[in-house]
Amino acid sequence: MTGNVLHIDDYNLEEALKLVSMFGTERFGYVVTPNVDHVIRHYHDAHFRALYAQATYVLLDSRFLAHTVGLVKRQVLRVCLGSDLTTAVLNAVIKPMDVAVLVGGSPEQAQFLRERYSLKALHHIDPPMNLIRNPAALEACIEEIESIGHFRFCFLAVGSPQQEIIAQKLKERGRAKGLALCIGAAINFLTGIERRAPAWMQQAGLEWLWRLSKDPRRMWKRYLIRGPKIFLLLGRIELRVRQSAVLPGVSREAPIAANSPAAVPISTAAGPGRTV
Repeated sequence: MTGNVLHIDDYNLEEALKLVSMFGTERFGYVVTPNVDHVIRHYHDAHFRALYAQATYVLLDSRFLAHTVGLVKRQVLRVCLGSDLTTAVLNAVIKPMDVAVLVGGSPEQAQFLRERYSLKALHHIDPPMNLIRNPAALEACIEEIESIGHFRFCFLAVGSPQQEIIAQKLKERGRAKGLALCIGAAINFLTGIERRAPAWMQQAGLEWLWRLSKDPRRMWKRYLIRGPKIFLLLGRIELRVRQSAVLPGVSREAPIAANSPAAVPISTAAGPGRTV
């Protein structure tokens, strides 16, 4: 059986930021951000589909895919890039004393975030590579997250599908409380290890080309071998907006007014967004 239907929540950055800001610390949920690579994996991999099926929010993370679906299927979908959301959370939502967790990244990157965003209660967990091939290390990582208890946000930056596996297991076990965000390379962008494409390339959905040109040895298989498979699958895949994807108090026809009590200020000046 293949995953012909991928259910997504059709939110832009402004709406998604309001959702995550309201989530709280008394329940657990997690955010996934499908890009082209994830959509291909979702089609072929039943286990990956199960990880996505349990996500609280599924936010489209690829302008390239949105443009392509718009041209081929005449379907208009909005984009909320995962790294833009991460940056906006750090800039506009999280408070200095909010408990937060960073899983992945280096100690230096964790300290950078503490200093730049005045995070007094940021815990850093640095698991070994290839967690999905190391059950003991995976269990140790999950237990360390659970030992923190309630957190405002848990930033899972260990790559896909490892980050989604951790998030799903946390939900299944029910001990951790708070919102986990599967953020991929967002920390590398925020801390300057990787540079993002110029704005015109981002808007055109060509950020993949920028990343390929900057790191061809690491990216060529993803963008030249796996990525083009999406064109073979477009006729079989349906990106379906979930019926539950309604944001209370926000009109789809009009954005939140800047002076509205419900408005949350958004700034991505402190860091770039995520690629396809």
